[in-house]
Amino acid sequence: MYTVKMVQSNDELELAFSIRRKVFVEEQGVPVHLELDEFDKTAVHFIVYDEDQAIAAARLREIEAKIGKVERVCVLKPYRGNKLGVLIMKKVEEYAIEQNWKKLKLHAQSYAVPFYEKLDFVVTSPEFLDANIPHRAMEKNLTITNS
Repeated sequence: MYTVKMVQSNDELELAFSIRRKVFVEEQGVPVHLELDEFDKTAVHFIVYDEDQAIAAARLREIEAKIGKVERVCVLKPYRGNKLGVLIMKKVEEYAIEQNWKKLKLHAQSYAVPFYEKLDFVVTSPEFLDANIPHRAMEKNLTITNS
């Protein structure tokens, strides 16, 4: 049974960093100084657990008034294909709606664009390189349920 949780402690934050290091630094070759950055201190972090094992992570930060940016969405290799990306993105979106944010933005690795399109994100840029990996900017308008 998978559960998604907002990070509440330094220990949980270290678990999120560990997942990100495995996926982005070790697998994809992103330099660690680019992967772990100054925004980690102020972002809201999320972790997916398989019982007590941390297996996926993401972070979210407000970049403009009422606009959030989703970043560092990743799933450990043995757990990919289990819809954990959808699970964590739904939790991120729920949090953003609770904050009354109007929009979410993200920079998707180009191969992941179809994944985000299924979650109603729309491509808003030509392809560009970030950490030497092709990306596309995407965004989604949020439906605010509480007035």
